[in-house]
Amino acid sequence: MTSMYAEYLTEKTEDKIIETPMGFATYRYVPPDTVYIIDLYVRPVYRKNGAASTIADSIVEEAKKNGCKKLLGSVVPSNKGSTNSLKVLLAYGMSLQSSSTDFIIFEKDI
Repeated sequence: MTSMYAEYLTEKTEDKIIETPMGFATYRYVPPDTVYIIDLYVRPVYRKNGAASTIADSIVEEAKKNGCKKLLGSVVPSNKGSTNSLKVLLAYGMSLQSSSTDFIIFEKDI
């Protein structure tokens, strides 16, 4: 069963979603060969045990099958929990691509 939010994304956007009991991630393909993880949420009970990596790995696996060679992720520093988001991206092996006043983009070869 898919969530109402997943149905909305499918109807209104080109974005994709992966939903698991641990959490979810929304992502999109950015031509020519990149996948961008827009949002990744892990339920508190599953945090700090690799759940974010497991969800991201699922996206990367699908993206590789679709010819992607790069993964992008971002953090908005003014958002609640942004320090933890930065830690997750860095632990996943991502590195700084660019930043502006309130938006940081990370990338990783896949």
